[in-house]
Amino acid sequence: MDITLPGEGGGRVRYRLVGQPVQPVAGARFSRIAYAAAHVVADPFAMTDPWSTPAVDWDRTIAFRHHLWRLGFRVAEAMDTSQRGMGFDWANARELIRRSIIEARSVEGADLASGAGTDHLAPGAASTLDDVIAAYEEQLGFIEGLGGKSIMMASRALAAIAKGPDDYICVYDRILSQSSSKVILHWLGDMFDPALKGYWGSSDFETALETVIAIIERHAGKVEGIKISLLDAGKEIALRDRLPDGVVMFTGDDFNYPELIAGDGDRHSHALLGIFDAIAPVANAALAKLADGDRAGYDALMAPTVPLSRKIFEAPTEYYKAGVVFMAWLNGHQEHFSMVGGMQSARGIRHYADVFRLADQAGLLADPELAIARMTSLGAVAGV
Repeated sequence: MDITLPGEGGGRVRYRLVGQPVQPVAGARFSRIAYAAAHVVADPFAMTDPWSTPAVDWDRTIAFRHHLWRLGFRVAEAMDTSQRGMGFDWANARELIRRSIIEARSVEGADLASGAGTDHLAPGAASTLDDVIAAYEEQLGFIEGLGGKSIMMASRALAAIAKGPDDYICVYDRILSQSSSKVILHWLGDMFDPALKGYWGSSDFETALETVIAIIERHAGKVEGIKISLLDAGKEIALRDRLPDGVVMFTGDDFNYPELIAGDGDRHSHALLGIFDAIAPVANAALAKLADGDRAGYDALMAPTVPLSRKIFEAPTEYYKAGVVFMAWLNGHQEHFSMVGGMQSARGIRHYADVFRLADQAGLLADPELAIARMTSLGAVAGV
């Protein structure tokens, strides 16, 4: 099977598919905690004003969570992969969290954790730390009130008003001390969200690291783990090596995840990854190999996914959501390639062509004929 794809300088090239779809392992058991941060499926027929009024296809969105649960993944709900802060507002996130928590209870073994932040605050609305604390309290209180687990997302509002590390310590101390259950912290780098530059009160990694460690050590009984998304394996390992006993590392490094999950023989990272949304069948098979002690089999499956992930998460990294949803469309999890906020327009046709090729080479086109038909239609719209 082959397809015409855009080439350099506006040209066209023929590409012959080479990959064999990887089959996931039914009933797989993993030796790592593996959260997939899941996307939302937009409802293109209801989005009369896509840039400002998000509309969600709830049935397809929840069906995708079932897809992840069947493959053995936990779901990281209403995170940045769901376009929090990029078109998906708190009102919709709240409904998504409510629906997902209810749905998880109907599935044996299903688990999820939900993002709690401060994104319902209008830009500039927070003028004091108490404003930020109250916003966090509202969202964590909602999740805990449903019996859910919270992921304490990085706050743009806090980044905007904090004057230094002590302000972060003040906010996190207040929230963690009153949490009724363990939470997962999230260190999201500014490559994912430029508004988070200097988070933890410093642009210097070592200084920020000391602040994070101090917060975790003070509240180790309330922190299940921390997800770090800096796309730098060395920085993740530096934090991982300092974590107190009982607090786990969740890699959010969509560039270097295979070796971080596998570990160095002494320590390893668990996972909370947006790329798992797109590569779930292969990640399932690879993690099953790792649990069986087959490191070579794990590496053989994971290695081809890395070029794909690096392409999807290439700069500007915050637009990675488009590649994730594109993969879901190619693989038949939704009938359209429309996104909340019209975000599918954030990447060009050559980017999507590269994602298509790399997905094929990683064994991630579950139905090649369907994927070819859909890629061809997208190319036709772009003039290919």
